[in-house]
Amino acid sequence: MRDTDDLTPLSQLSRRTAVTALAVVMALLWVLDVAGAATVAGLEGNGVWWRLAPGVVAAAALLSPGGPRVLARAAGAAVLVSWAVTLSLLSSVPPAFAGWGLLETLCLLLLLVRTTQDVTPPWPAAALGAALAVAVIAAPMRLEGGGVGYSFLLTFPTGGAVALGCHLRSLDDRRKRAVAEVRQSERLELARELHDFVAHHVTGIVVQAQAARVIRESAPEQVDVLLGHIERAGSETLQSMRKLVRVLREDDARAVRPGDLFAELGELVAAFAERDAPATLQVADGVRQARPDPEVETSVRNVVREGLTNVRRHASGSPSVSVRVGLSGEGDGDARRLRVEVHNAPPARRTAPNAEPLGGRGGLGLVGLAERTEAVGGTLHASRAEDGGWRLTAEFPLRGATAEFSSSGL
Repeated sequence: MRDTDDLTPLSQLSRRTAVTALAVVMALLWVLDVAGAATVAGLEGNGVWWRLAPGVVAAAALLSPGGPRVLARAAGAAVLVSWAVTLSLLSSVPPAFAGWGLLETLCLLLLLVRTTQDVTPPWPAAALGAALAVAVIAAPMRLEGGGVGYSFLLTFPTGGAVALGCHLRSLDDRRKRAVAEVRQSERLELARELHDFVAHHVTGIVVQAQAARVIRESAPEQVDVLLGHIERAGSETLQSMRKLVRVLREDDARAVRPGDLFAELGELVAAFAERDAPATLQVADGVRQARPDPEVETSVRNVVREGLTNVRRHASGSPSVSVRVGLSGEGDGDARRLRVEVHNAPPARRTAPNAEPLGGRGGLGLVGLAERTEAVGGTLHASRAEDGGWRLTAEFPLRGATAEFSSSGL
């Protein structure tokens, strides 16, 4: 799950601008390479066109979609073609164009950055990166006189490409560790809460069993009722225990009172409306009669709290922002689900492109929230709404619900 900072229009525009600029530069370099080859073709014949092959292969490798494995194969192919052309021309160098293309150099440098950053594990990345670096530096040797000066100059951008790739790789590793820590923290927090729920159920079972022993002589007709309560509490305890074991097995504190969901959500929304922006809580009639599992109630609270926090961070200080928190039920029978939605309208006044949201950027709140939501059988989705605002939506199973729901939305 990506956090909202990664989905801003500014970042999308920046990516599109960078890709467009790269495509324009690659096209210009390709035109220069073709022009040089055409000049030599007039002197030597059409046999020089094959020397453009390294640039074409390197560009195709750079633009090829896929993960690290595909990138490694594509970069390896570009290295092999570049070295094959270099070795074939070292013994016979024409006076003008010898197949050292500008497009090839640019694409090999960018492949060097991507390889150093993305290819795993580290040793294959280092070996492939070294081969790419040597191919970049050796390409000018195809020129008349060996091109030693050009090769020396290329050592500087090559070293910069290696440094940039290593830096990006370290940033990726740091974020992966941060995500893992957040997920582990959420699992442990959920495990503690499930422990509290189990303790709550077991305490009720013990009390009702003691009451059954007391009244079995004076009011035997009440014993069956108490046994039914004990059976239901035992079933809920087993469900919570299964979830607890599953959560703990996924990766080798406070007590929460069940049943207070709507009152606590009302307090959260009211506090946000008082301090930050107008906010409303809308709860469908059928949902008010529902009785979700305790761990689902806790996850619903966290979804609403995180949604309001994101609004506070990204739209703070804009008087036109309004927030709506809605709860509705969907489906029937065992397919019943609780839908939670936090939607904020877009601000009338856009913040400056370089302005920092309150609390900074790059938070991992949605990462941990998605982990918690999935642990209890739910789903989480964050996206831009049709009106330009933001919508955080979560759905949870309602196995413990006691009412039918209408299929109407928020």
